[in-house]
Amino acid sequence: MAILQFSLKQLAETLGADVVGDDSVVVSGIATLQSASAEHISFLANPAYEKYLSETQAAAVIVTAAQAKNCPVNALIHEQPYLAYAQLSHLWDTSSGINDSALSVHPRATVHASAQIADGVVIDAGVVIQAGAVIETGVNIGANCVVGTDSVIGQGTRVYAGVSIYHGVSIGQNGIIHSGAVIGSDGFGFAPDKGKWRKIAQLGGVVIGDDVEIGANTAIDRGALDNTYIENGVKLDNQIQIAHNVRVGENTAIAACSAIAGSTTIGKNCVLGGACGVSGHLHIADNVHVTAMTMVIKNLTEPGVYSSGTGVQPNAEWRKSIARLRQLDKMARRLKIVEKSLEEMGRKN
Repeated sequence: MAILQFSLKQLAETLGADVVGDDSVVVSGIATLQSASAEHISFLANPAYEKYLSETQAAAVIVTAAQAKNCPVNALIHEQPYLAYAQLSHLWDTSSGINDSALSVHPRATVHASAQIADGVVIDAGVVIQAGAVIETGVNIGANCVVGTDSVIGQGTRVYAGVSIYHGVSIGQNGIIHSGAVIGSDGFGFAPDKGKWRKIAQLGGVVIGDDVEIGANTAIDRGALDNTYIENGVKLDNQIQIAHNVRVGENTAIAACSAIAGSTTIGKNCVLGGACGVSGHLHIADNVHVTAMTMVIKNLTEPGVYSSGTGVQPNAEWRKSIARLRQLDKMARRLKIVEKSLEEMGRKN
């Protein structure tokens, strides 16, 4: 495979950046400040890594104007170095993980006669496309996926190997679904019946918008009656649970191992850190940031940053903190007694 090379001038034009130094220098890859060598371009996005800037061996570094004065090599000046890095990363992304060497349906794929398969698709070996499914132009489905009855996959979406898409699921355009994801499984719905649990049929579906990315082994349950909705631009990390009838608003990002209970609505442009939990039937407003390990048990009606998890401590300190926490109720009662005594003393005086 040929090595892709670009001059700093070409990269600057791609990014809308300015070059400080020799714009004819050619690079053939992107790397961290610590690992970069003379054929790489790097970037400085996190202030914690600024200490590596003076020692980098990169041919050039993407920095802000303020950081440029400390850059010992060629610099590309950009207001958002991390965004610039994201854009450049695609120039050297040569492995899709999906067989797209030819536009075709693999002979070992099973496609129902009533399924609609557009031109310009790739369907790899072992894929099963069930009755009434619709696969639009430019869709790429990796090996051993299942697309259920009457499900739709929109134009340009890439589905990696081993994804299970149940019946009645609608997926928008230009999405990415990573291996092991399960979309449209039954929601967790049971009614108590004399000490046993009676299953509630899950009659809704799942509707996923455009430009959505779903991480490996993430599960999105179908709705009980209405649909579960994942709106345009949502980014879901690995091993996330989205329960039935949840709605996740546009451009919200949820990090790994988070779980959203049923019938909760998460607004637009929200961020949930790793391993968050959100109880059911809640509403989270737009532009809310929930830090990692937070448990949300009430509505969040205003934008802002919310936390509930405690930071790590040495074990001895943590044990002392927990001991004091257990004493809070007694302390509060004693404080009320003291306050009442002070009030009485004030009235007497």
